Amino acid sequence: MAVGFYRRLSHALAAWAFAGVCFVTPAGAGDVTYRVMDFDQLDGWAEDDHAAALKVFLNTCKDMPNPDWRAVCKYANTDPEPRQFFELFFRPVLIDDGQDALFTGYFEPELDGDTRPSNRYRYPVYRMPAEARASNPWLTRREILGSGVMAGRGLEIAWVDDPVELFFLQIQGSGRIRLPNGKYIRVGYRGANGHPYRSIGVELVARGIYEAHQVSAEVIKNWVRRNPVEGEELLYHNPSYVFFREVSQVPSDQGPLGAMNRSVTSMRSIAVDPSFVKLGAPVWVEKDGADPLRRLMIAQDTGSAIKGAQRADVFFGTGDAAGKAAGRLRDPGRMMVLLPIQRAYALLPESAI
Repeated sequence: MAVGFYRRLSHALAAWAFAGVCFVTPAGAGDVTYRVMDFDQLDGWAEDDHAAALKVFLNTCKDMPNPDWRAVCKYANTDPEPRQFFELFFRPVLIDDGQDALFTGYFEPELDGDTRPSNRYRYPVYRMPAEARASNPWLTRREILGSGVMAGRGLEIAWVDDPVELFFLQIQGSGRIRLPNGKYIRVGYRGANGHPYRSIGVELVARGIYEAHQVSAEVIKNWVRRNPVEGEELLYHNPSYVFFREVSQVPSDQGPLGAMNRSVTSMRSIAVDPSFVKLGAPVWVEKDGADPLRRLMIAQDTGSAIKGAQRADVFFGTGDAAGKAAGRLRDPGRMMVLLPIQRAYALLPESAI
């Protein structure tokens, strides 16, 4: 579609954006408000690396079926000046569902395992059985691991040496399994048993074992290992169970596959709630806290614990260092979704146009 059309549309609608138009969803659609903003209202926008964000956007925009997204993706492939591209084709929209903003982090873990079980490698990484795909919800975590329903069916992708790391692999949704010969098996999310995710960190706080500010992934792992009986029971507190598929065809220099079946990029990809944020959309992140972050990222993944309009999980990369950095992140802030101009203003009630 011609750039001139979008430029004329941009000029025609500019007054709305500069005014920071706010509008509410119609009655019955939920208490969600939308505020169309201008780019000079985004803290740190001018200083970001827009070229890096555009490169990540191009990785998934071709998979977005809507005509307006296809149009902007087509122009994005003509090597535009990155910052001008985003400012010309998009408007930032602040979506507020009444919940406080929260940014956390995730990563791609590396586990030690083998393709055959042994005394060391005893904990299977399962493919999804047919009955789990057909029934939602299916069995709970306790029932899956304790009933023998998975045994003898050839559903094992690999066996790993640590049930706690396997539990956190399920939380992350993807990972790499390091084999004794130095090779890797890469696994990605295939599906879940349909039960809601329950945080075992929250449960440790509820039991009075830790204060909220003390809880991290490493703290939880160490407590479970020090208390194997109580630790096993704690893991059962989360009835959700994740199944995997092998995705070893993804090159080792690329990130794991996200919800769009494309590799995610360290510190440029985020997991979001797709009921509020369209997968593939650019998202401007203003994360506060001890280490503030102002960056344009791309919504390329989802997560069972990522619920809400102002909720995002930042992908930190692969391995232990990325895991430690991701585990420390739990900060407030705000985020704005960049929507194609006509899509942003189509959210306006007719009375406001």
